[in-house]
Amino acid sequence: MPIPSSTTSPVTSPRPTTFDVYDKPSAKKPIPPNTKAPTTPINSHQELSCTKKQKQTRSLLGSRHSLHTWTDLSDHRIRNSQLGNLYAGSRFTGSQKCGENKYDVVVDIQNVNLEESTLCGYLNIKGLTTEFPELTTYFEGEIIGPKYSFLTRKWQAQHYIDVAHWKRFPSFQKYVSVFNQDGFVYDPKNEDFVYMRWKEKFLVPDHHVDNIEGASFAGFYYVCFQRSTNTISGMYFYRHFTQWYQELSLRHDQQRCFGSYEFR
Repeated sequence: MPIPSSTTSPVTSPRPTTFDVYDKPSAKKPIPPNTKAPTTPINSHQELSCTKKQKQTRSLLGSRHSLHTWTDLSDHRIRNSQLGNLYAGSRFTGSQKCGENKYDVVVDIQNVNLEESTLCGYLNIKGLTTEFPELTTYFEGEIIGPKYSFLTRKWQAQHYIDVAHWKRFPSFQKYVSVFNQDGFVYDPKNEDFVYMRWKEKFLVPDHHVDNIEGASFAGFYYVCFQRSTNTISGMYFYRHFTQWYQELSLRHDQQRCFGSYEFR
């Protein structure tokens, strides 16, 4: 980038540079004959100390191979799982309905871990507020199965709230009388319907923002994904909202390519 002319100094006679000064050979004083060059006496204690340090360093390096095993990152990975079209890189597009208003929504799945019954991703919604015409939040999900039951037991969701929301999914009707029984375990791997809870964690990219006028992510979504139709339906719940059962409707957006994510 050129330097503005107003910041340059007027041209003067050239001054010797640092290289010019130090490149000139310095005049050496003649050494009188029969004169020995001065030498620095070596302390015997310093010599023993240096030798001891060298031996200690060699012993530490030698013992490191026997006590410590180098980690091979190629063998320690959290690999992505897939459950139908729930996989890292899949995208779902649709809308969320709140009263008479309808907002465009895009969900990008970032990771699916069937061993932990979890997933995570980004939820983008447009037109929710005038100050932020487009909002993106990071969410983490629990997949209902061996690890997570239909009972939420957190986020201010009591038993009757869980029943009221799960019953709105037609596929859940046959589990109303048994989902709370001891020993009942839902297996999403062998079913057409995958039930989940999505909890928004923070705003992207500024994770310090936790309150937006006209919008809130203090609640969570009851979610049902149907593998045969590649559709997601959900309902947002927040105890202090006057309008419950805000409907989320999404459909899988088939991409020509998808990202491959790997956590190390």
